[in-house]
Amino acid sequence: MVTVNERTEMHRALEAILLVADEPVTPNLLAQLLEIPAVRVEELCTELADSYEVAGHGFVLARVGGGYRFQTAPDLAPYVERFVLEGQSARLSAAAMETLAIVAYKQPLSRAQVAAIRGVNVDGVMRTLQQRGYIEEVARDPGPGQAVLFGTTRQFLEKLGLDSLDDLPSLGDFVPGADMVEAMEMGLRLTVDDEPATAPEAGGDDAPPSA
Repeated sequence: MVTVNERTEMHRALEAILLVADEPVTPNLLAQLLEIPAVRVEELCTELADSYEVAGHGFVLARVGGGYRFQTAPDLAPYVERFVLEGQSARLSAAAMETLAIVAYKQPLSRAQVAAIRGVNVDGVMRTLQQRGYIEEVARDPGPGQAVLFGTTRQFLEKLGLDSLDDLPSLGDFVPGADMVEAMEMGLRLTVDDEPATAPEAGGDDAPPSA
């Protein structure tokens, strides 16, 4: 049976390790360091996460990229963004964000496949995403030419605060339902039907005869 002191010691050890970690630490590695089963690590991390939430701290213990790390509380994002983004201009362009989204949802796929979806050349954008560490070569197409296939990286998951690609929001969340499409079409028809008829020009075929 685990004593209160032993549990406290394990909690403190987890906090110390995660505080100095540069990236999420997997449960298996934490289990090796603490010399306890991985399932026990999961339980301890859950206990810590719950305690932070109850206490209302400005940070949380989150599971992302297959491991655990400390990160800021989601509701404090506006304050953190002001600090992190102040004076910085290295944000991804709209083209890069669109390309990254395509890779994330359709991976693995080649540069040519991404270009076909976007309708423009993506070589430069793909290089930028690789340099930022968001995408990487994951396989080769077995077909002619054996084109390089790309997928997202662990860093991509970390940046988005996701544990796995399964946590990506469904594309259906961004597509309006059939009822919404029908309502939009109806609104457009009503707008057209309600437009006032153009008055006949003076002297035209419909103009009244002059006295």
